[in-house]
Amino acid sequence: MWFSRDLKPALCWLFLLVMLGFMRWSVAAQLLQHDGEVSKVQPIKLNTEEQQWIRDNPRVIVASVQYPLYLFQDEHAHWNGLNSDVLKRISAMTGLQFVHQESFSTDHLLERLERGEADISTTLAMSDERKVFLNFSHAFGGAGWVFVGRVGEPQVQSLEQLAKRVLVLPARHALEGIIRRDYPAIEIRSVKTYAEARALVESGEAYATIENEIGAQLFPSGLLRVGDLLEGKWEADHLAVRKGQPELLSILNKALEAFPPEELRAIRLKWLDGVSPLPVPSVWQRIASWGCWAMAVIGTFGLLSLVWNRRLRAAIRQRTEAEKDLGDQLAFQHALINSMPDPVFVRDLLGRLIMCNRSYEEALDIRFDQVQGRSLMEVDALPKITSRMLHDEFMAQLQTRKTRFCRRQLQFKNGSREIYQWTVPFYSADGKLRGLLGGWTDMSRRLH
Repeated sequence: MWFSRDLKPALCWLFLLVMLGFMRWSVAAQLLQHDGEVSKVQPIKLNTEEQQWIRDNPRVIVASVQYPLYLFQDEHAHWNGLNSDVLKRISAMTGLQFVHQESFSTDHLLERLERGEADISTTLAMSDERKVFLNFSHAFGGAGWVFVGRVGEPQVQSLEQLAKRVLVLPARHALEGIIRRDYPAIEIRSVKTYAEARALVESGEAYATIENEIGAQLFPSGLLRVGDLLEGKWEADHLAVRKGQPELLSILNKALEAFPPEELRAIRLKWLDGVSPLPVPSVWQRIASWGCWAMAVIGTFGLLSLVWNRRLRAAIRQRTEAEKDLGDQLAFQHALINSMPDPVFVRDLLGRLIMCNRSYEEALDIRFDQVQGRSLMEVDALPKITSRMLHDEFMAQLQTRKTRFCRRQLQFKNGSREIYQWTVPFYSADGKLRGLLGGWTDMSRRLH
């Protein structure tokens, strides 16, 4: 009797661990199956016109803007992300070759589609303005829009709350037309990218911005916080196709209709698991959890030490997993920064270099390990006049705590260049100023 009574709670915990392991194995099996089956996908059935269109147009130009985790370039300059995996699957189903051409803002991307320089895009939300020159495929997922405001201000819960306040949005944002029409009291300020929008909110020059909830969770900041979902607005994931290509739209829709739901679910888990909001536990999961706790409560005082030891082991395991997840996140962020084509750097309150990417090293012909912890004045990377000017600007900006975006002519060692420079103060989690994050785009190189 004593053996039976002591064994029941242990069996319950063992059963729970087995079920959790089975669930993890199922998810891992779906991801492994997705990675291994792309090469043996069965082609979809296309009519004569669609087959001829593919023969005439085998390469489809994709206007792509980097938006982790949906679409971004890795450290080898290869396009990756959720939308990239979807295009690879469609390519295997149809024979189309998708060629990415990078754009540097939503406005730039839309201009390329309008001018006919690209055929499709994977990161555009649907809007009335865009329907004029774009068709949209069937949806294959989506996320909500959320408000992003500043810590210390009331949490943004609705558009009505933004009346007579500054709302900053990337130019030609999908919601801009609706907000201007329905909420004329809101002052809208346009910038090029979401990074600039977040910087203006962080500095207090704007009250809030609106962003995809996945993107908002991916770039946390000590002075920013995510508000409520924008009620009644949903950003569905579509493939935007330039008008005048009905065959291409039909091919993409047929491919999306034939896309196995379990594979699409596995792709989304691969990229968005841990970033997107957690799903609500099922009834079965709740019943199993309650049953196990009930069995534990019924156990005798002699089992308390066993329960304590198991809880301690579980806590150690969770901490180990949390450290691994943190390491993975830091590795991802490091790879993401290094994959950026433009130079990016981070400096502390004294102007000393904390971090930089490979593009920064290449642009100044330096190695990070040789210049880490040193200011521009202590490094022979730029002409002395340029180094002194930039160092003084950094120190002045740290005093004013203002963001800076400007186009200027700057003297490098190998000559003068026209650049688009940006520097943004950054803060710790407790709101203390820690230094400057900055970089530049070589406009002369872009023109070539």
